[in-house]
Amino acid sequence: MGLKAELGLKRDFASPQLEALLNIYYTASLIKKRADVLFGDFGLTDVQYNLMNLLHYEGGEEGGLSQAQLGEMMMVNRANVTTLVDRMEKAALVVRTTHRSDRRLKIVKLTQKGEKLFLTVRPLYIRQINLGMSSLNETELAHLGQMLEKVRNNIRVLSK
Repeated sequence: MGLKAELGLKRDFASPQLEALLNIYYTASLIKKRADVLFGDFGLTDVQYNLMNLLHYEGGEEGGLSQAQLGEMMMVNRANVTTLVDRMEKAALVVRTTHRSDRRLKIVKLTQKGEKLFLTVRPLYIRQINLGMSSLNETELAHLGQMLEKVRNNIRVLSK
């Protein structure tokens, strides 16, 4: 079933570009709604899970990341990261520590509780992703990634 039928639209899209863009938005919306249900069952949001994922896999030698690093990796501003970390710290999922050589720099790390929760949720989320993407083979997945990269590159050029 095409997007026009899924949305119950009567008219064709104004252009194939608009149809493709709406396909991206609609698909992302469905993915987010499904993820919200999964994460909600564990008292998490998708953004909190993303932060936990970054800390777990990108933490490096310190076992954590600075709020500035998190902001860059999550594509949000530092104030948003501060609010997010504040909430997660209150829930005992992360802790802020002082960088060992620069006392002005705060490093965010997963607590044992946060690590345990992440390791519980991660396989469920990976399974959900795999099921959602199961209709695409490896070549199609690679092609999809390449096509989306082209769109991002075009948007970056337009933003300059």
